[in-house]
Amino acid sequence: MQADRAPKIVATEAALAAVGRLRAEHGSLMFFQSGGCCDGSSPMCFPEGELLVGPNDLLLDEVAGCSFYIDAEQYERWNSPSFVLDVAPGEGSGMSLEGRHDLHFVVKPPPDALEPRPGHSARSTRAAASVTSASAPGVNGEMSIS
Repeated sequence: MQADRAPKIVATEAALAAVGRLRAEHGSLMFFQSGGCCDGSSPMCFPEGELLVGPNDLLLDEVAGCSFYIDAEQYERWNSPSFVLDVAPGEGSGMSLEGRHDLHFVVKPPPDALEPRPGHSARSTRAAASVTSASAPGVNGEMSIS
């Protein structure tokens, strides 16, 4: 299953650098946006093909040349968001490859998710963004648990 072709995930420069380093060490990579096991709801990075994806996993997009999957039902529960892939200091508690470098991947809502939309006040837009973040607990707008 594949999402529509509007970009659904982009990466910060720091995330791109981390992906580049991991690709040099491990070859082709893939991401899976976890839905609560292992490292909370953090995006997990694996060597390509190491994690078997199933019929309910959605190929959301590619980021830095890596497939990025998410459970289709979870994606809908989160109201089909777009994400910004970033890194944060400190090793995550899961099996993701970047932990060996004392950092972990996180996903955040894109900056425009916090901008008022026509017909909505800035306050209601911030409230909607916090509900989205609350459905995937995190801090400082992160949509993951680290």
